[in-house]
This record gives sequence, C-alpha cells and structure tokens, in this order.
Amino acid sequence: MSETTLKPPGVTDANRWRALVFIALAQLMVILDVTIVNIALPSAQQDLGISDGNRQWVITAYALAFGGLLLFGGRISDLWGRKRAFVVGLIGFGAASALGGAATNEAMMFSSRALQGVFGAILAPAALSLVSVMFTDAKERARAFGIYGAISGAGGAVGLILGGVLTESLNWRWTFYVNIPFAAIAAVGAWFVVREPEGGRNRNPLDIPGVLLSATGLVALVYGFTRAESDGWTDPLTLGLFAASAVLLLAFAVTESRVKAPLLPLRVVTERSRGGAYLSLGLANIAIYGVSLFLTYYLQVVKGFSPVETGFAFLPLVVGVMTGTTQIGVRLMTRVPTRLLMGPGFLIAAVGLFLLTRIEVDSSYAALLLPAELIIGIGLGTGFVPGNSVATQGVEPRDAGVASAMVNTSQQLGGAIGTALLNTIAASAMTSYIQDHITTATTKSQQQLVQLQGMVHGYANAAWVAAGIVAAAGAIALALINAGRASTDTSTGEALETQTQVIMH
Repeated sequence: MSETTLKPPGVTDANRWRALVFIALAQLMVILDVTIVNIALPSAQQDLGISDGNRQWVITAYALAFGGLLLFGGRISDLWGRKRAFVVGLIGFGAASALGGAATNEAMMFSSRALQGVFGAILAPAALSLVSVMFTDAKERARAFGIYGAISGAGGAVGLILGGVLTESLNWRWTFYVNIPFAAIAAVGAWFVVREPEGGRNRNPLDIPGVLLSATGLVALVYGFTRAESDGWTDPLTLGLFAASAVLLLAFAVTESRVKAPLLPLRVVTERSRGGAYLSLGLANIAIYGVSLFLTYYLQVVKGFSPVETGFAFLPLVVGVMTGTTQIGVRLMTRVPTRLLMGPGFLIAAVGLFLLTRIEVDSSYAALLLPAELIIGIGLGTGFVPGNSVATQGVEPRDAGVASAMVNTSQQLGGAIGTALLNTIAASAMTSYIQDHITTATTKSQQQLVQLQGMVHGYANAAWVAAGIVAAAGAIALALINAGRASTDTSTGEALETQTQVIMH
C-alpha cells in the first residue's frame, strides 16, 4: 500500500474530517437502503410476480448475508486494510444495487439482495473502524462519533421519505439505483482522501474454522428469528435453527479460545466495558427496531398516512436522535463517564416508550406520538454515541475491524430479535383482544373498529416490553461499563496502540 494511503502512527491526518464526509455518506447509503426497500417492496413484488410466500426473501436474503458475514467482514478489513475493504465494499454494494434495480425476476432480486448483504458486511465494519482509528483525540473522537451516530439515526426516516417519493413519482427500481451515486462518490472520495494509521494491519492467516462456524451460527440465529416471526416460536424448523445456532456458536467460542489467530479474539468481547457496550447496544436495538415497525403500521393502517407522510411523521425521532448525539452525547463524552451517559440515555428512551403504551386508535399525533418520538430519540442518541465509542476503544489496532463488526453484529441481531419478538407479542395480544370483544360487535363498522382496537392494543403491549428492554439496557450500561471519561479511555487506547506497534515492528 502506498505512502499516500497510510500515515505514520501518532501523526494527525489533516484529511480526517474530509474522510469522515465520505465514511458518513457510505453509512447513510447502507441505512437508507433498509427502509427504502421496505417502502418499495409492494410495488416490486407486483412487478416481478413474487409470491406472498417468497416476498420475505427480499428482506431475509440481505439480513442473512449481512448478519452472518459481519465478523468475517470485520476481519477482512483488518487483513486487507480498512481503506481497501471500505472501497471494495462500496463498489460491490453499488454493483449489487444496480443488479437489483435491473431485476427481471425474483431470482435476480434475491441474488442482488444477498450480494448487497455480503458487501455490506465488508463495508459497515470498515467504515466504523476507520472512524475509530482515525480519530484518537478525545474531543475529536466524540464529535466524529456524534456525526456518525446522527447520520445513522437520520438515515432511517430519510429512507422512508425518499423511498415513498421515488416509488410514487418514478418507480421502485430507483430505490435501488439511488445507491449507485452514493457508492461512487464515497468510493472515489475515500480512495483519494482516507489515510489510515500504519501498523494496524493483522498479518495473521484467516481463521477458516472460525469463519465457517460464526457464519453458519449467525445465519441460523437470524433465520431462526425470521422464521419465528412468520411461523411461530414452536415451529419445529424454528426450534431446530435455534438449537443449531447454539451448538455452532458454542463451538465457535471454543475454537476461538484455542486457535493461535482467532477470527474473534475473546479479549475483544470479554473486557467488561466493551462486553457491556455490545450487550446494552444490542438490547436497545431490539426495542427500537420493533417499535419502528409497529409505528409504521399504526401510522399507515390505523391513521391512514401515506408512505411519504409516514416518513415525515418520523422526523421528530430524527430530531431527537440528532439532538441527543450532537448536543448531549458529543458535548459530554469528554466530561462524563460513559456509563453515566449510556445508562440515563437509555432510561430516558424507556420513558418515551412508556408513553407509547397509552396509544389508542384516536390518539393525537401531536399530543402523544410527537413527544414520545422526541424523548425516545434524545435518549437513544445520548446512549448510542458513547456506546459506539467505548465498544471500539482500547482494542489493539489489528482488532479494530472485528471490534467494529461486533457493534454491527449486536445491532443486526438486535434488529432481528426485536422484529420477531415484538411482532409476536403484538400479534398475540391483538388476537386475544379481538376474540374477547368481537362478539359484542354487531355491525360491520363495529367489527372494523374492534379490529383496529385489537391492533393498537397489540402495539401498546409491545411498547411495554420494549420499554422494559431499553430500561434493562440502561441498567446493564450502569452496572458493567466502568470506563471513565472519553479522555481517559482514549489515552488507554493510544497506549495500547503504541505498545502493539512496537511489538509488531
């Protein structure tokens, strides 16, 4: 790799903020893609003749490839170099998006989504680890992670709006094509601007048994939760997938403790603060993924919002996230211990979720949903920024990619678990409510009202569980994360970096 690509350790890179622009652009593209495709799915299904039984694979093919290969992608960035992995991931993601936009049948669509997941699994850890290794000053690191977190928070709602606009004004294919300019600009910009520190490459051979065990174990786990959502928790195949996942991931842990060059060094996850951060972030994502889904259905099915209106209705959540990240998380990261930001932040988000337990068919958006979204967003933004930072701090530079992959893995698993768990809770509560009340409904309009009331009752029950899960995430952060202020953590990380570079050279 040329000297223009690497910078000496300890030397501040003058281009780091310009590099962050392209890293953030790539992160925005990945986040946008998830929600854009959800909005476009009905139109794509009709156009390509995808059956109702197979349409889930538009989402599942991506989730399985992305979730299953994240650890592998993180280690690839440590082996290849983060800049190279980042650019390859962008080019591949853009090409896969072009394939999806040009799809003429369901096989092409499913293949493109799987390829997007493969290259996303390379891209996402490389992006986060680049932020981690390029910004070592405490205040700059806080600001960089704040921008990264704000982009992540905003991407979901922007995707809803952009997906609705593109689908309604053009057609569903543009929800894939829109990724191409994002990927091209980010790849070209990163190639000329990004310079990662020297001495951070992992020269050890790839742990093939670890790759196979982790990929198959995570795929089985993610697919198990996907099956649980559609076929129930007691479905034999669902139970078999969970059992297989437990065996494979246990074998993976045993293997990693014995091999000389593990895919996931156990030191990355067994350190108390990092392990607490992964667990806390995963739990928070369980809640927010599930809640976002049922709020989308509430707004469109119960309140009658269009896709574009639904996207705009989520803007208070975006404002809250950006306020929490930039005005609280970033400003206090260098002054307040991490646990005293993550813990209270997630507890505040739990208060917002508690407000959603009061949701009814005729609830006012302005009086209930808007303040709830703001509170949830502020709490999550406050917690996610220091959480992402501490989850990647203090690791040896050669492990930065796989540590970043663990952050993405906790988010992906949290999303899969949250969607399945909260949907199951909502569906069960809805069915029970309708069975108890439908006999008293004598007219068609009354029956329709009971159906809507049952749906909203299910959402309220899911909100109770989500609030409890986020409160647990806050409690775990307070109990396990013992890291001090960001300045203290950063100095520790720099000391480890220097020590590692001495050993490697």
